[in-house]
Amino acid sequence: MAEITAALVKDLREKSGVGMMDCKNALQETGGDMEAAMELLRKKGLSKAEKKSGRAAAEGLVAGKVSADGKTGALIELNAETDFVGKNDTFQAAARDIAEVALTVEGVEAISAAKTPGGQTVADMVTHMIATIGENMRLRRSARLTVSQGAVSLYLHNAQGDGVGRLGVIVALESAGDQAALKDVGRKIAMHVAGTPMPPLALSTDDLDPAAVEKEKKFLTEQALESGKPIGVVEKMIEGRIRKWQEEVVLLKQPFVMNPDQTIEQLVAETAKTVGAPVALKGFVRFALGEGVEKAEGPDFASEVAAMSGQG
Repeated sequence: MAEITAALVKDLREKSGVGMMDCKNALQETGGDMEAAMELLRKKGLSKAEKKSGRAAAEGLVAGKVSADGKTGALIELNAETDFVGKNDTFQAAARDIAEVALTVEGVEAISAAKTPGGQTVADMVTHMIATIGENMRLRRSARLTVSQGAVSLYLHNAQGDGVGRLGVIVALESAGDQAALKDVGRKIAMHVAGTPMPPLALSTDDLDPAAVEKEKKFLTEQALESGKPIGVVEKMIEGRIRKWQEEVVLLKQPFVMNPDQTIEQLVAETAKTVGAPVALKGFVRFALGEGVEKAEGPDFASEVAAMSGQG
């Protein structure tokens, strides 16, 4: 049996990232065999992760990344139990690594099975963090946008570190025009999506979820019927109110927060003239940390965006 020296424990600590006492115990259990100790720690980590898997995790980080050629962007949400973990360097680095993977791999399952720049799978990296940091964690969701020509822009609000924040938006503009100019406009649109008081539900009217339209129509109908007006009048009222609601929740129809006299659709048309080529807003993705998991009051994004545009 090999002597369990301080140097051996330190070596295992550096290789595994696990605490000194856990490393010492693992080496004692395996007779000083480094590879066996590593495997033992891995199994214990899996066991710890399994025990913590039922605990609520709605904090953490949103991470974003744009490819070197500027044509692909990705967002991921990596959850933990407390906002304190979001400030942890290891957790932030992991979120950035996962966003890097998400540039080329789509879907949570596929990303979890893919390898990080460090050579381990995303799933193993998350499991290891659960064991070492001591909180339940999960890769909750991911999204990717790409264009054949043009630019994908990223905006992270309430940044917690490089490439990570509590709200992230990516916007894809397709065009043969100047990429730097497109990237700048795309970032402004991303800031709009983050900061508008009414976060857009869809890019265009045609893209709206029929279920969301029906839900709004039902709500407006019930509201209108309370007025006691005839059903024919109510139906006309609903048509008008639905059109107004659609303009409020469709990105292209929304007033641009940096210039409320201009819609996003008009901004895109103006950009086409500036870059000398047609411009199409192909898509956007907005991830707010923990949305849909638990309700929390957020900061006033609109005020910040207005201030950044010189209006606040």
